[in-house]
Amino acid sequence: MNTYLKDKSVRHPRAGRFLVTLSAVALLLGACHRQEPVRLAGEAQGTYYSIQYFDPEQRNLQPQIDSLLQAFDRSASLWVDSSLLRRINDGQTDTLDDILSFLLQNSLRIMDYTDSAFDIRVGRLVQTWGFSFKQRSEPDSTTLAALLRAAHSPVGYANGRFFRHNPDTELDFNAIAQGYASDLVARLLDGYGIDSYLVDIGGEVISRGLKPDGKPWRVGIERPAEDRYSEPVVQTAITLTDASVVTSGSYRKYYEKGGVRYSHTIDPATGRPVQHSLLSVSVVEDQCWLADAMCTAYMVMGLDSAQRFIAAHPDGPGTAAVYFIYDSCGTLKEYGTKEFMNLVAEQ
Repeated sequence: MNTYLKDKSVRHPRAGRFLVTLSAVALLLGACHRQEPVRLAGEAQGTYYSIQYFDPEQRNLQPQIDSLLQAFDRSASLWVDSSLLRRINDGQTDTLDDILSFLLQNSLRIMDYTDSAFDIRVGRLVQTWGFSFKQRSEPDSTTLAALLRAAHSPVGYANGRFFRHNPDTELDFNAIAQGYASDLVARLLDGYGIDSYLVDIGGEVISRGLKPDGKPWRVGIERPAEDRYSEPVVQTAITLTDASVVTSGSYRKYYEKGGVRYSHTIDPATGRPVQHSLLSVSVVEDQCWLADAMCTAYMVMGLDSAQRFIAAHPDGPGTAAVYFIYDSCGTLKEYGTKEFMNLVAEQ
């Protein structure tokens, strides 16, 4: 969420997943009177990270965290020219490492579960529409048809190797990678015996335990802004204990051309930026990568289809605690499932 959350930002002309670094802003409210938290901040995956944890030894784990995130970028980042993902997309290799194996395997699961509302095969579509490292251009009908053929062609893996039926198919893990990176940082903190923390990588937030004063972590969810330059305002705040929250929105990452605003969320079915009333969606789940992926799926579906999906999968992953903010004839409205509303913090 991006929780203020996700407009996933990159340090690139995407000022925000422009990477406008605010699509997901986590607000930590309340101070600890017994022990000061260790606070770390830095950059990774073209966006920010902010981590707080309580450690009686006050250990500084920033070198270990930076090393982990740098290794993650060398594997799964589209913004690192020599990353393994870039080399796989360019056809230089088909060998997967542990990070890409996890991302590919679980992405294929969510693609099947959401009937490809979440889809990692949109790499070239994202690039063409200008939400990546290549020049922006609106594809003509012939180009769009070729891009859709590539985006709908089968991909898979076997024995640690990636395969694709269409050599033009390119993978894009941006809708799941930051969430998984947050999970890996959380696992690192767990390994050091730290049991109270809040990890935020570009708005993909994961918490563990309670603060030493016995209070839960609190996270703010951003009100959709008029444009990418607007100051963030909190729409609502939730308590988060041993869970992850991610927010995806279309209001900070976009571009305008000819009076039309193009969202960064690409519909894999049409190959075009989505156009509907849903402005942001937040998902609370145990695993941050899953919350991340489901946010994107719902943003592709739009409000009505997302609500129908949740009703049809009452016990499925990513359907219990979900929160929508949408436009209704120019008025900002919200809807949250019962499980989500139970997390809303007292003001």
